[in-house]
Amino acid sequence: MNVLFVCLGNICRSPMAEAMFTKMVADEGLADLIKIDSAGTSDEEEGNPPHPGTRKILAKYNLPAANLVSRPLNNHDYLSADYIICMDDMNLADVKRRAPVNTTANINAIFDMTPAKKGQAIPDPWYTHRFQDTYNSLAEALPSWLTYFKQQLEN
Repeated sequence: MNVLFVCLGNICRSPMAEAMFTKMVADEGLADLIKIDSAGTSDEEEGNPPHPGTRKILAKYNLPAANLVSRPLNNHDYLSADYIICMDDMNLADVKRRAPVNTTANINAIFDMTPAKKGQAIPDPWYTHRFQDTYNSLAEALPSWLTYFKQQLEN
């Protein structure tokens, strides 16, 4: 199973989600079954490392950031990802609008598997500077995704 997290620039929310979810998947012994990546709807930050605020939070929780490099979403992602998970409504709309007709990816919002929060977004900390809030929101959303993916793998 291939999971792709998407935000605007791929320097704040989606690389944080990638690092957090990679650890969660590894801790469950599923690293061989679930592959995780991230991308941005914009190419403005292409090749850049995560935002310093993201790196600070990842370091705080002992999550590696060394291999995280911003890249834009591309057509191959739509064909290789089983799930594309977007951080906010703008990302979701962009990803859906750009999707080729033959995409096989399930395109979702970050809180789609969290019933009490379905429809909510994670604000961009590039603007808010609230990177801990981003981490906390992801810590709330990602376990539901892991549960869902484990169920999918069992079926």
